[in-house]
Amino acid sequence: QVQLVESGGGLVQAGDSLRLSCAASGRAFNTYDMAWFRQAPGKEREFVAAIALRGGLTAHADSVKGRFTISRDIAKNTVFLQMNSLKPEDTAVYYCAAGTGFQRNHIATMTFYDYWGQGTQVTVSS
Repeated sequence: QVQLVESGGGLVQAGDSLRLSCAASGRAFNTYDMAWFRQAPGKEREFVAAIALRGGLTAHADSVKGRFTISRDIAKNTVFLQMNSLKPEDTAVYYCAAGTGFQRNHIATMTFYDYWGQGTQVTVSS
């Protein structure tokens, strides 16, 4: 079992930055690929970014490419999402996930992530 706890969300203005954190506990953190997904009100959950188990490979959705950056600190069992130049359309609940998306070549598919956090709200005002 892996437990994931997100933090760092909040209310910001357009153009601001936020850094989300996801602290993992339980089974070996570095055996899992990690990802961030988000869900806006009335919309389906969507892929944001993923990072491979040893941190060498990353992927970002087109909608956040150039603005968001995923990273991980294996020693601290933590994955981060640095979000810059935030837009109102980035408003959503952001979820951290652990699984095998990269290992199985399905980095953006939710079903390849076995463990999920409770989510953290990000609200961007215009």
